[in-house]
Amino acid sequence: MGSDPLYAKYPELSLAQNIFELTNPSAEKARQQTALKNLQNAILKDKMAPLYRHLAHPQEGVFGSAGEVASQKVGPPSKGPGKKTPPKFNFPWDEKLYKQLEEENLKELDLYRKEEEEAAEKAGETEVQAARGKRAEFWARVGDKEKAIASYESIFEKTGVLGSKIDLVLAIIRIGIFYSDKLLVKKHIDRAKALVETGGDWDRRNRLKAYQGIYLLTVRSYNLAAPLLLDSLSTFTSYELCSYSSLVVYSVLAGSVSLKRVDFKSKVVDAPEIKAILGDGEEKLLALSGALSSGPGAGDEEMPDAASGSAGAVNLNTLGSSTGQLESEPAIDFSPLASLVTSLYTGNYRSFFLALAAVEENFLSQDRFLWEHRGWFVREMRLRGYQQLLQSYRVVGLGSMANDFGVSVDFLDRDLAKFIAGDRIPCTIDRVNGVIETNRPDDKNKQYNDVVKHGDALITKLQKYGQAVRLRGSERG
Repeated sequence: MGSDPLYAKYPELSLAQNIFELTNPSAEKARQQTALKNLQNAILKDKMAPLYRHLAHPQEGVFGSAGEVASQKVGPPSKGPGKKTPPKFNFPWDEKLYKQLEEENLKELDLYRKEEEEAAEKAGETEVQAARGKRAEFWARVGDKEKAIASYESIFEKTGVLGSKIDLVLAIIRIGIFYSDKLLVKKHIDRAKALVETGGDWDRRNRLKAYQGIYLLTVRSYNLAAPLLLDSLSTFTSYELCSYSSLVVYSVLAGSVSLKRVDFKSKVVDAPEIKAILGDGEEKLLALSGALSSGPGAGDEEMPDAASGSAGAVNLNTLGSSTGQLESEPAIDFSPLASLVTSLYTGNYRSFFLALAAVEENFLSQDRFLWEHRGWFVREMRLRGYQQLLQSYRVVGLGSMANDFGVSVDFLDRDLAKFIAGDRIPCTIDRVNGVIETNRPDDKNKQYNDVVKHGDALITKLQKYGQAVRLRGSERG
């Protein structure tokens, strides 16, 4: 399988989630208090002077004095009337504490410097690289982004082992994820992919899938993230990136919004790794015992109603376990997610809308990777429900469809109108007769219209190019 991963301990991405929760207006008070306590304890325990300055400094920090939000570098922005305002919390700047942490950092750095000098004199290059690695991990631990990246790059240049190079690049990716630096993350994911293609081992290939899937979620490429995340479920070892329970949530959400119905059935609804968590009691036992299988040959049996068996709160101590997971994960109530999957597949649209609202409240609004695109996700899932119902009918009563989804006729009219105007649903609304008429798309007419549309655009570009060429020719004359 390859050597054990290096440089995987820092930075701790759970702290980035804690920082997000402090500025999240949707977070519960108890959750924010826990996040604040965790963050304060980590800063003191790991002597995180640079991170403390990054967060709490009155002029330079992302938090203002006394814990008020000074900028939107970390956490969700609050905009528009009626939106919740970012909460205030007690995270003040203490100059004395900062100086104390800084002094302890200097002492620790001096130890690493001496260790490196001693290794250079009495040992070989391997021991020197190990000492440099400790210093790089130190910068990642205390939260100095620039120095940590520079240290990892310095080690990378002097490392010949491919596995170690991949681990160094993955460490830089986690730093980018910690600070929500999407450009840095994309650059180094491409770099890691190139390294893996030259001969990376099985474990690092699988770890990179999870990294890439998480990144694609943050840039709203759920269709590309879904296959990567779903493939990672059975081989997940990247506990430095996220917990297994978080991976399950990301995989189900990405698959639900992007996969076609057949793939949704085989890869989400019938997937043993997901049934082990979202299924009822019997399905969980069958999935964990290996009796359940999924794939193209799986039967298309009806799913039980969500009310018949609640997924309940699940503790994932043993699911997806590996030597890399040393701590148990907190219990999570997956019942809204289970209801979303089941009701969407079985066509119980009233339950689907209720489950979607619960998923937004319990998952989308509480996770730093999902928060930014939660509005888009909810819209796309509503669209998916509308499309699934309308594709089976030529004419549907407006009142009947509104009743199926548990919404008012006026809401359905306004919501459908947006999707129709954006060419997302091929139908028209006859409000006088109270019906929705679907328009079956004609592939040949669509292809003809696309050719005309793209041809017009091409002619326009050629005309502009011709004018530019003539202008340049007249200038030379």
